[in-house]
Amino acid sequence: MRKLTYFVACSIDGFIGDPDGDASSMYKFLNEEFVQFLGAEYPETVSAAGRAALGLDGLPNRRFDTVVQGRSSYQLALDMGITSPYGHLREYVASRTLGRSPDPNVTLIGDDLVGTVRRLKAEDREQDIWLCGGSQVAGELLDEIDELIIKTYPQVYGSGMPMFGAGFSVTDFSLESVRTFDNGVLVRRYVRVR
Repeated sequence: MRKLTYFVACSIDGFIGDPDGDASSMYKFLNEEFVQFLGAEYPETVSAAGRAALGLDGLPNRRFDTVVQGRSSYQLALDMGITSPYGHLREYVASRTLGRSPDPNVTLIGDDLVGTVRRLKAEDREQDIWLCGGSQVAGELLDEIDELIIKTYPQVYGSGMPMFGAGFSVTDFSLESVRTFDNGVLVRRYVRVR
């Protein structure tokens, strides 16, 4: 069974973006040390455009071969004219509003998000599934998430888009590792307690 990993960036107070989902204030922490870490450990989580800009082109996918994201997260790419932001992965976008996919590499999930993710997890493939974001999608998939990898940036937002857009629910995870960087970023890895 493949794992679903929510690999996400957030502020100290747990927001993945401002009220509109913009997290561009976090980009300033992409220094040499942190980019080297991403390139060595999670190159597939950097968009195709980001890989080109950061000199990570051509790196093989290490952990994930599939990405699932929400419509709002995907819209950030569409607004820049990019229809396949993670073309080096199989892309799934949860959307009830897009009538058809704007790119042959992007499969839309119009309904039964949980069922689709369960089918993806049951596939006989070597690599896992990356939940890229969307607060609402993460909230809907909380019971399916096997691992959290949280990149915490040294910023406080005060309000914005939470990591999980869901009602109150206590879900336990076990802390497996913490890595700190000179720029103040923490990367924490948690595994689901089942």
